[in-house]
Formats: sequence, C-alpha cells, structure tokens
Amino acid sequence: MDYKKIIKSQRVRFKILGLFDFLPDKRMLQLQYRIKTGRKLKLNSPERYTEKLQWYKLFYRDPLMTECSDKFLVRKYVEQKGLGDILNPLYGVYENEESINFDELPNSFAIKHTNGSGANLFIQDKTKMNKEEVTKTIREWMNKRKANYGREWCYYNVQSRIIIEKLLERDENNDIPDYKFFCFNGKVKYLYTMVDYVDNHKNGRCSFFTRDFDKLPYRRSEYKAINREIEKPDRFDKMIEIAEILSKDFPHVRVDLYNLKGQIIFGELTFYNASGYTIFYPDEFDFILGNEFKLPKQK
Repeated sequence: MDYKKIIKSQRVRFKILGLFDFLPDKRMLQLQYRIKTGRKLKLNSPERYTEKLQWYKLFYRDPLMTECSDKFLVRKYVEQKGLGDILNPLYGVYENEESINFDELPNSFAIKHTNGSGANLFIQDKTKMNKEEVTKTIREWMNKRKANYGREWCYYNVQSRIIIEKLLERDENNDIPDYKFFCFNGKVKYLYTMVDYVDNHKNGRCSFFTRDFDKLPYRRSEYKAINREIEKPDRFDKMIEIAEILSKDFPHVRVDLYNLKGQIIFGELTFYNASGYTIFYPDEFDFILGNEFKLPKQK
C-alpha cells in the first residue's frame, strides 16, 4: 500500500504518527512495517534486510551511533579516523534560524538540518534567495519532526541545529555524483547511486552495483532504473577504502560519499536506510542484503 498517495501531506502524516506516541517501539514498528511494506514483521527470525533494520533499531544501541548520526558531530568522527581531508568546508553551525547571518556567507552554500532526513537547501545565488522563505523552511525543520516518528533510536538525542557548508559543484548531467555504500562489519558489499535527482528527487533513477562497480538488476521500487551507462568514478578503490574505515565500528552502516571528478567528499553515515521500509525491485534483493547483515548481540 502506497500510504503517501493516500495521505499526501507530510505534515498530516506526522500528526497521525504523533497520535501513536503511546505505543511502545516494538508495537509501533510492527504497525509501520505492515503499513509501509504490506508484510508482517518477523523479529524473532528476521531474514530480510528491512526486517533486520527494525531489529537493529530495537536491540542494538551504541552511543557512537548517535554521535555519527549528527551531521555536525560526525565530522569529529571522520577526523579521528584520519580522514579530515574529505570533509566538505563548513561555514557555520547555528542553534536556530535567527542566528544565521546570511550577509556573512558566500554567494552559494548548502543548508542542512543536523537531525533530519532530506532537510537540505541548495542556494546557488544568494542575491536571488527569498530570505523569508528560506527562514520559514528552516524553522519548520527545527519544529515539525520528532525523532521517534520512525522509532530510530540513534536520532533520539541528536541536537537539532543547522549547519551551512560549501555548495558542491554539479557535473555535466546536472547531478552531484553521490555513492551510497552498504557496509557490513566493516566491509563494502553493495552500493547504489542515482541520476537526475538533484532538483526533483521524484524524477531520479536508481541502480545498485557490486563493490567492483558492476551494475545489478536491482533498484528501489519508487525509482526507475538508471537507463544510461555509468562509468566507474575516478579513485573508486579509494572510496571503498574510506567506506570500510568509517564503517568498521558498526555491524551495519551506509556510508555516503560524493565524487567530483576524483575529489572524494564525505556525505553522511546512515544506520537505518530509508528507515527499513524500502521496497526493493526485484524483491529478492531484500533477502540478498539481509544475508549480508549478520545481527550482533543485543546492546
């Protein structure tokens, strides 16, 4: 069931979720999994990747995951791993929208919420920016989404702040080349990338690849498959090395890296890919990823 087509307003969906705050995490995840995937959630003997992510939310709680889920604090973790050179230049970190002095910023920049998925604004020309609309959007980020909506434990204690970074350059296809590495116990197993997605995410195309960058017949069902040749990015072996360095402390994490003509830039660490509700096409890929995810002892 595509619940987003039934309830199109995200604000309304969040309000409905708020009505179920009283439910314990396990019951809420069982309910959400049924609604979003159409399947019963198996927690005692999970086989699917999406099922194991729900188990991960409930039973594995490492404080380091909270630090690395914070888009500001994760920079310290990357530096501690000796990879400070892949961090995107930071212009500032702000407690709220009122503390941002846009006059002090360069003409182009990226605005991100430290505790929000998809909460990004790309300002290409400050002189054409609608300051009131930008400020309103940031205020909504700060106020509208509770961390427990997806019962994603590692975000519960992430401080809600704003960071502003350098705006990354687009390539000849008007994309920002972004590669998402699925790492299990410090080893890259698969990755996916998207094209045609920057200005309108809904129009994006998505395909999965092996760690050798061989294209696979799998995708996220909400996107069409990539329909053109995608060349292996420059210094791809270095990207694999970086992803494995950043992932070795965790049973599973998705490491996101940009590659701008060989310049590797850190994106983020994601512990619950799409909150564990992805519908893969074909469906068998859910089991393939699940087979790679060896559940740790409860923590």
